[in-house]
Parts: sequence; C-alpha cells; structure tokens
Amino acid sequence: MALDFSGQNLRGRNFKGRKDLAGANFSYADIRGANFANANLTDANFSHAQAGLQHLWAIFLILVSWLLLVLSGCLWSVNGYLVSLIFDTSSLQNQIRGWTALIVLIAFFFVTIYQGAVAGAGAVAGAGALAVAVAVAGALALAGSRFGTGALAGAGAGALAVAVAGALALAGAGAGTGTLAVAGALVLIVVLAIALAKIGTVAGALAVAGTLFSIYISWRAMKGDQKHSLIRNIAIAFAATGGTSFRGADLTNADFTQATLKSTDFRNTILICSRWHQAKMLDRVRPGSTYLQNSQVRQLLVTGEGQDTKFDREKLRGINLQKANLADTSFIGADLSEANLEDADLSRAKLKQTQLDGTDLTGATLTGAYIEDWGITNTTKLHGVRCEYVFMRLPTKVDPDPLRKPDNKQEVFADGDFADFIKPIFDTLDLYHNQGVDPRAVAIAFKNLAENHPEAELEIVAMEKRGNDKLLLRAKTAADSDKSQLSAEYFDDYNQLKALSQSQQLLLVEKDKRIISLENMVDTALKQPKFYTQGDTNMSDISGINIQGSSNVSGIAGNNSIANLGTISGNVSIALNELPDATDAEKPGIKELLSQLQDAIVQSTYLSEVDKAEALEQVNTLAEAGKNPQESTKQKTAKTAITMLKGIFTSLPAVASLVEAGNKLLPAISKLFGLG
Repeated sequence: MALDFSGQNLRGRNFKGRKDLAGANFSYADIRGANFANANLTDANFSHAQAGLQHLWAIFLILVSWLLLVLSGCLWSVNGYLVSLIFDTSSLQNQIRGWTALIVLIAFFFVTIYQGAVAGAGAVAGAGALAVAVAVAGALALAGSRFGTGALAGAGAGALAVAVAGALALAGAGAGTGTLAVAGALVLIVVLAIALAKIGTVAGALAVAGTLFSIYISWRAMKGDQKHSLIRNIAIAFAATGGTSFRGADLTNADFTQATLKSTDFRNTILICSRWHQAKMLDRVRPGSTYLQNSQVRQLLVTGEGQDTKFDREKLRGINLQKANLADTSFIGADLSEANLEDADLSRAKLKQTQLDGTDLTGATLTGAYIEDWGITNTTKLHGVRCEYVFMRLPTKVDPDPLRKPDNKQEVFADGDFADFIKPIFDTLDLYHNQGVDPRAVAIAFKNLAENHPEAELEIVAMEKRGNDKLLLRAKTAADSDKSQLSAEYFDDYNQLKALSQSQQLLLVEKDKRIISLENMVDTALKQPKFYTQGDTNMSDISGINIQGSSNVSGIAGNNSIANLGTISGNVSIALNELPDATDAEKPGIKELLSQLQDAIVQSTYLSEVDKAEALEQVNTLAEAGKNPQESTKQKTAKTAITMLKGIFTSLPAVASLVEAGNKLLPAISKLFGLG
C-alpha cells in the first residue's frame, strides 16, 4: 500500500535513497529542505506541496545578500573616488586617471547591458590594457597604472557583487519586492554614508548609480535574460543548496500540480511524464540538464499553452504535454520520445524529423500537421487520433500545401482512418535490390527463405520500383524475427541464383506455381512506376495474391519514405545538437557544416531512400566523431565516413545540388578534423 504523507510537516526530513515511496502521497505537505535524492518516487503525488528553503536558510541567504551589497557599495565608492579625480586641477596625472576610469566604466555599463556580465568583464579586462597603455604613453608612474586597473577591478567586482546579491534575494529569500527593497535600501544607506561623508558628492553619486545599475542587472538575470544567465545560475545554485532536493530521483509520472518549487534541486532526475500544471516558481529550480532548463518549456508545462512556439531540436524526451495547446508549434528535429501528448492539439504543427518513439498520441489532434520524415515507431500510440488531413512535406512559398493526404482536397480522413493510413509496418523485412534485378531469382530466393523459416511468418506487403532498375520488396515478419539474419540469408541465396543460367533456374522453377506467380509480380513491378500488394499475401498461397495499382494505400511507400528514415535523420539532429556552436558566426564549425550537409541529403531528389539512409548514417558518425575531432581514432572514423559519402555522391549527376554541396562541405569538414 502506498504511503500517505499528505498535509504533514516534513521540513528537513531525509528520504534519501528510499525505494518504498512509489505512489506515495505528499499532497499539501511542507517538504521544504527535505532530501529525496536517489529515491524511487514514481507516480508520487506532490500536488499543492511546498518545497524550497527552510526559514533559517532563507534568513542566511538574506544576510549573505546584504554582505555582498555592502561589499559592492564600498567598491563602487572607490570607483566614484577615482572618477572624481577628473576635478583635481592640481595634478594632470590624477585627471588622466579619472578620465580613464570614467571611460572604462561607461564602456563597462554599455557592454554589460547589451551583451551581458561576462562580456562586460571582458571589456573591463580590455580596458585595463588600455589604461596601462595610456599610463605609459603619458610617462606616468607605475602607481598611476595601478589606479587605472584598480578602477576596472572595482567596476567589475562591484557590479557582479550587487547583481549576485540581488539575484540571491530574488532566488532564495523570496521573490517579493520586500526583501529586495530592504537589501537595496541598506546598500544605498551604506554607499551614501561612505561616499558623501568621505569622498564627495560626485563619487557618492557614481556609487549610487553603480549600485542601482547592478540591481537592475540582477533583476534582468532573474527575469530569464540569457545575457545574464551566469548571474542567475550562480544565485539559483546557491539558493538551492539548502532547499528541497530530488537529485537523482525517479519522478516518472509524479504530479507537481500547483506545487511551490522555489529553490528545489532537480539535477539528474528522471522526469518522464511528470506533471507540472500550474506549478509555482518553476523558474527558480535548479534544473541541471533536464528539459526544465528551457524557459519556454517551463512556461509551456505550467500553462499548457504553446501555440505558435518553436522547440526545434529540443531534447523533450518524456515531457508531459497532455491536453496542451500546441497548434502551429514547431518541433522540427526535436526528441519527443516517451512523451505524453494525449489529447494535445497539434493542428498544423511542424513534426519534421521529430522523434516519437514510445510517444502517446492517443486522442491528439493532428489535422494539418507536417509529418515529413517523422520518427514514429511500433511503440508510438496513435489510437483515437483526430485528423482530417496531413502534409508529407514542409510548406514553401511556391507550394503551401505540399503532398496533402488524402490527395483529393475535398476529402478528409474518417474517424480512425488516419492511424491505419500512417502507421508504417514496422515489423517488416526490407529487401532492397540495387543492381539489375532478376525477377526469377527474387521469386526463388524468397520462396526458399519462407520455407526455411516458417516461424518468421513472411508475408509480402509491398513492392516498389526505385529508379530504372532497382526494386524494394517489403515483407511482414513476426515481431521477434532476426531481420538481419533473414536479409543476409536471402541475398546469399539470391546472388547465387542470379549467377545461374536461365536453364538452370528453370529446373528449379518447374512445377512450382508459387515461384512463377511471384516472378510475374516482380516483373510487373519493374515495369510500373509504383507497385503494391495488399491482402493476405503469404508464401503458403502466393498464387492468390490480390494486386492493386499505386492508387492503393494512399501512397505511403509512394512518398519514397522508408519507415526508419525519419528516425535516422532525427538521430542525426540529436547528435548535432550535442556539438558546440561555432564561436565565430562567419566561420562555421563542425556542427554547422554537418547540419548543412544533413539538409542537402534529406532534400536531394536524386538519392534513393536507401542511399539517403546510408548517407545520414555517415553524417551521424561524423557528428559523434566531432565531439573529439583531434583524437586520432576519431579522425580515422571521420576519414572513413567522408570517403563513404564521396562514394555515395559519385553516382549522382554533376548538376545535382547535393554534388555541389558535397564538393563545398566535405573538404571543410576534413580540414576541421585535421585531415588536410
């Protein structure tokens, strides 16, 4: 029986590592300061619970923030004094020092506001060098240069100290303006007392201005301004130290509806299908590398409103978006595997290369969604999906409704039809013949394979001509069949049969109508642009196969879409997303070059689906090697992958855009791997 802690005072309690808390009820409990690290909390109920800091820790944070504010006030007073030297008419050296300090401070203010605290610190360092240069040029004493760099150090330290202090007050001691106002008033009193009494009005005014500037930076940081993320992360990490900890816990299906989660540690937690509806202060948690680190994602989880938002290439595995409004939202290349999208509105959503392995789409609305190369699998739940029509490609200005299904714009899917239409046959054996297909050898080899492996329950479900002389034969198999072994055995037999003379083949075919029937099917498939089979087409009664034309099945295979191509492309996107961005926007790095190559491969009209899949696998290999591009083993791997890609591109016509892209990108990629 699940444990019941509802409404209890659990402040500071230690539940670390406990495995008996699955399904436990912590609703309305006070769990401030409690430790749930590495505990099993699957299906636990934390609705309306209050997490965060205990009172003593909150008071401690206030004291720390005040200490930092006083320290920064003193530093700003020093800066103010140095600037006030401008008015020292008795010494030219002092005036130069004062002007240098003022210029540096102005530069620091502007750079920090527009580019963030880290960039501001860099500007301070650069300006320090400038101060030294000015001192040397003016033949000043060594002490003069020390004054210049002292001003810079005071500017940086003072601003960061106040910013961190203000952020601490907001992050841990309470988001209310009362705490920040008290802290701000205290520092202003200290600054004014020191500045006005000791160093004059100008210095005091600058000290007050600097303190207010730093408080503004802290406010922007806690509002989620990415330019000041360093300050925010420091404050939240410090504030969460004494707060509620779920670090390393399993929170699968846990419910945090309307819980207060300020100063809570979620690092390394398992958050599969956890519920966050109307959770309070979710932006003040320590998220680690979970999906909670994204401010847009947090807002979506709390409100359920994500219409017309971009989540491209985001790692959202296991996210709970049940009943969320996701109309017009873009999930291009995102990982939504194991996510809960029950009854979600995905109307017109962009799901290109979106990974949906194990995702629950029960009752979701997909009308008008763009599902190009999406990565659904046999574990994707599509029961009860509401969908009138979908598009198999992303829209363009030229074609705003690309590859609409159903093809007739006056038709829509009836209830339940979409799942039947779109769910690929995942338990299939895909036998791709890429050189001079011999229909008779195909028929004999497949018949032999079916007889040798009756447990595989082989059943031909589709044939499709690819290019001028290539053929894809797709056969359904039992779920536990070893498809790799079946494919290898088939092609070993096929290649031997293909080498036989016509007379030798006829001896094998004689009196076997099943082989003759399949041979005729293959021959017919090779003579038509598209060819499909439907019905109970197993080798025990192959002569009774019902053959229909390309209008059947609404073109699932006709869209030249191999079932796992979307998955492969999605895996490439995920691997690329793990690579660092280029430091210089004008000099693309491995991530940017491989992204361009991936897009060129996917968009190519000359590559077959099989070749696309192989090319994308090589791009994925390069992405993995790109994590350590200077390591010798990774360089060898990269060299092999690049050679493979060149081989694939060699067969394409010179006018193909992919050839141009390959000629441009592959040498650049080789150079970044140190391959010349």
